[in-house]
Amino acid sequence: MKVISPQEVAKHNTKDDLWIILHGKIYDLTQFLPDHPGGQKIILKYAGTDATSAFDPIHPPDIIERFLSPEVCLGEIDQALVASQPKVESEEEKRSRLAHEAKPRLDEMYNSFDFETVAKNVLSPVAWAYYSSGSDDEITMRENHNAFHRIWLKPRVLVNVKEVDVSTTMLGSKVDMPLYITATALAKLGHPEGEVVLTQAAAKNNIIQMIPTLASCSFDDIVDAALATQTQWLQLYVNADREVSKKFVQHAEKRGIKGLFITVDAPQLGRREKDMRQKYDQDTPDEIERNKTEVNRNEGAARAISQFIDPSLCWDDIAWFRTVTKMPIIIKGVQTADDAVLAAKAGCQGVVLSNHGGRQLDFAPSAIEILAEVMDALRAECLLDNGFEVYVDGGIRRGSDIFKAIALGATGVGIGRPALVSVSKTNERTNKRTNEQTNKQTNKQTTTKLTLSLLFIPYSMPCPLTVWKVLIIF
Repeated sequence: MKVISPQEVAKHNTKDDLWIILHGKIYDLTQFLPDHPGGQKIILKYAGTDATSAFDPIHPPDIIERFLSPEVCLGEIDQALVASQPKVESEEEKRSRLAHEAKPRLDEMYNSFDFETVAKNVLSPVAWAYYSSGSDDEITMRENHNAFHRIWLKPRVLVNVKEVDVSTTMLGSKVDMPLYITATALAKLGHPEGEVVLTQAAAKNNIIQMIPTLASCSFDDIVDAALATQTQWLQLYVNADREVSKKFVQHAEKRGIKGLFITVDAPQLGRREKDMRQKYDQDTPDEIERNKTEVNRNEGAARAISQFIDPSLCWDDIAWFRTVTKMPIIIKGVQTADDAVLAAKAGCQGVVLSNHGGRQLDFAPSAIEILAEVMDALRAECLLDNGFEVYVDGGIRRGSDIFKAIALGATGVGIGRPALVSVSKTNERTNKRTNEQTNKQTNKQTTTKLTLSLLFIPYSMPCPLTVWKVLIIF
């Protein structure tokens, strides 16, 4: 194979004459550039240079052979010349290196807030903006956690708690604690192995992973990484082309997915201004790329992937989904008791009370605030008798938060941001530690039976009240 110097490669750095280096080989991507599913900008950014470090985190190893013809490979880079050239560290590389060097040891990190602090320092500005942003003034995002602070415990003494068991069953699957890793897009923004790392961590903790539609790894790669005994669920953004969604759902069912969670709180993605100020320059999520959806990269990661989602989704579609799969169907993103009742009457097996992590409608209530009202409404119509399950996500940061949700009637809780930040620029061991710490905190708070009588809910706590009463109080 022909050996080419770095200086020669550097000459070919325009749209009409574009070479890049990948794993020591030189490729002429001039003809491929207009057809790149992720757009031209990301390739042009590395024109005439080595793109390996940017390429590897977001592409499977065999993608070059699958998408490029052999003749576009022009030769090999002259490694001797590369080695002789001084390595110039960019400002971002220097910042990242120093942040990693300053990280505390893993055994010095005790809770999800510790991991969040480290992630803020080590992640790129684009990644941190996407992971940490909420909609508009971010009131709902902050209240998701703050709402837990308004629920107090009523400690009972002289109860035998020598043997504490927080294991439970969720949608028929036995798990070690009432916690699952909820769906979050673009995990590769924080870790080169993306959602696969979360799969491994879920397996080690015997908890469930919900696979996102807009994962940065392919769906099959995530499923392939799971143990044979591991339970996974699928979160679905419904495509405007229902046939696309049908094929995806049925493929997931064949791969052994145990639950279909249809997201209903995001007809279009919210105004996440922190994220919108960034330019999204990562590769396109697998599901979007497969369906040739246009990607808008001018207003952050969220806007870049939002065109995939169908805003016409309505209750009539739920009946249709019941005809295409035998998986349990759960509505994800319910924010009122009325809609929880409608979901049960529509034949769904459960709901997730969620406001999309405070990333959609600002001033939407937190899940924990409406949980008691939802449970009362479902009991009033005898809709819990057939195993209808209620989950919550948003704002869960400690085991005590899980305790409060279960005592108020939830079957289990989902964590998103804590899972993402715990593996950012690290590995599955950090997420495993996050889950272990949460489990310890939950065991510390737990007796053998969690009931509403173990909680003290101040009168100012919105969850048992109607909205107009809350407005009067505040």
